[in-house]
Amino acid sequence: MSQSLDRALTLLDSIAKDARTLDELADEIGVHKSTVLRLLRTLEQHHFVRREGARHYRLGSAMFDLANQALDSFDVRRSAQPALAALNARTGHTVHLASYEDGEVVYIDKYEGRHSVRMYSRIGKRAPLHCTAVGKVLVAAMPPARREEIARSIDYPVLTPNTITTPEAYLAELDRVAQRGYAVDNAEHEDFIHCIAAPVRGADGEVLAAASMSVPKVLLDYDGLLALVPQLRAATTEASVHSGWTENGKGH
Repeated sequence: MSQSLDRALTLLDSIAKDARTLDELADEIGVHKSTVLRLLRTLEQHHFVRREGARHYRLGSAMFDLANQALDSFDVRRSAQPALAALNARTGHTVHLASYEDGEVVYIDKYEGRHSVRMYSRIGKRAPLHCTAVGKVLVAAMPPARREEIARSIDYPVLTPNTITTPEAYLAELDRVAQRGYAVDNAEHEDFIHCIAAPVRGADGEVLAAASMSVPKVLLDYDGLLALVPQLRAATTEASVHSGWTENGKGH
């Protein structure tokens, strides 16, 4: 990667977190202010950044346009939308759609729950594979050799007392997910939230994405969460049909 491109991407990543001044950006990437100013002017010309007041820079409209175009390129996002939106409306709980990318979960759609407890997740946010229900669904759908490879590559950061911490425990969990057709995050990612997930399949039966329903523990106990599995699976079956899947695993 060229040095200028690397610096420009670093600037965008920094500005995405919060508005930044020229001095702050120069300090962050360790170059003179004149170099940063040249990059910012180019990015501003193309609407990737915008000035806020006299000193601060924020992300510009071109970034949001690109993000929306990228999300729209996920066909499964469009095809799953009616079923997942209906599930969210019916239950009032937060519904996610997620895909696998470079060893992580990426949330590609989200339907916010009606309760006051908010999750950290957002569209485009990445999350670990070992402690999310969607991550377990996505990895469980892979061939055994690939599952093993991924399980051995994870660092297993401990996020709650329930987080899986070893490859052996993770592989055993993936076997259970593959057998029963859904996954559970029993407060493994965030200690106040638990979650269930199931696959959304395509025309050849391949898993295109994972859909989940997340519920604060204060609203619903673990047994109550599991009682929602049939509703989730009905929604993911409907989403799969809209994505080209049929009962015999062949497309329309």
